[in-house]
Amino acid sequence: MATTRQLQAIAAQHGTPVLVIDHEIIRRNYAKYKRHLPRVQAYYAVKANPAPEIVRTLYGAGASFDVASLPEFMLVYEKIKHLPPKDQQDFIWDKIIFANPTKPKETLQALDRYKPLVTYDNRNELLKIKQHAPHAGVVLRLRVPNTGSMVELSSKFGCDSGEAVDLICAAFDIGLEVEGLSFHVGSQCANFENFVQALNIAAAVLREANTRGHAIKILDIGGGFPVAYDRHVKPFSLLARMINAEIDRLFPRNMEILAEPGRFFVATAATLVARIIGKAVRDGKLCFFIDDSVYHTFSGIIFDHCQYHLKAFKKGATEVCAVYGQTCDGMDVISQSEQLPDLQIDDLVYSEKIGAYSNASSTWFNGFPPATVVHINQ
Repeated sequence: MATTRQLQAIAAQHGTPVLVIDHEIIRRNYAKYKRHLPRVQAYYAVKANPAPEIVRTLYGAGASFDVASLPEFMLVYEKIKHLPPKDQQDFIWDKIIFANPTKPKETLQALDRYKPLVTYDNRNELLKIKQHAPHAGVVLRLRVPNTGSMVELSSKFGCDSGEAVDLICAAFDIGLEVEGLSFHVGSQCANFENFVQALNIAAAVLREANTRGHAIKILDIGGGFPVAYDRHVKPFSLLARMINAEIDRLFPRNMEILAEPGRFFVATAATLVARIIGKAVRDGKLCFFIDDSVYHTFSGIIFDHCQYHLKAFKKGATEVCAVYGQTCDGMDVISQSEQLPDLQIDDLVYSEKIGAYSNASSTWFNGFPPATVVHINQ
């Protein structure tokens, strides 16, 4: 990880705000994942941070990719254009799953030539896939418990387990091949029992599908692997032991298991450096304004339900402060309770573990551009 001296040097060179992404940490996170879940192929959720440099690093490390839009698909596909045509089909399924359960017909039409692997969770989507991407392989997404996850997904995606086998049979009836089942326990899942319950639900669906003549060969266990934003997050090694035990108990050795980690690979790999641009005392509390905002790198506060903390390079006694973003919007509150010293205009602050669902959602609100991104240790 970049030292505070390196961060200050980067800020001096590039200005602020600047997001520093350390690729050595990305490779380290990937190695940790493979060490603890050796049987589960990682399909990086590109939406967590779609920087081409990150895709390149994870591709080099051996990762596959979960995409949710045509631009994300093409970003990854650029990596395989050099392969002979005869090898590209197997490679696409080995390296890309289009895991958005709802897709515009135009996207399906554009994807069909690649014979993609796509997800669905209802009959209307199934019929749309058949009409506009008849060469696709399909994966049925199940609705599973999301209790205790930071971002809940089950109310928007996934079919009930009771209708799952009927949807599998419906796909085969119209000439599509159901290649797998998928689920997602919710992003930043703190309740590891979600995974246990989901794996058991999936196993029951697979058994019933098998009795009706359909053997499914892929299981996608989604993402949700928690990042240690603070000391209260249980270790990934504990979750991996639980997942491995259930996989070994419930599924045959020839079942292909994959997952969709996004946050887990990139959250801890980025640090944001910002500059104090304003200072005030309001109702007795010291308040700082910085040159970033919740419409930019701190967008995860709004969209990801994540709280990022700020540290100062300057030393000294601290007090509880409020930190606001630079936009002319009362909602642009980064924190109401940061421990910071008595900083001055142009002093720098930094926020760690801000690589996932942050700059990926940056806007140009109020005319302010997104933070400059600097990649190190590529």
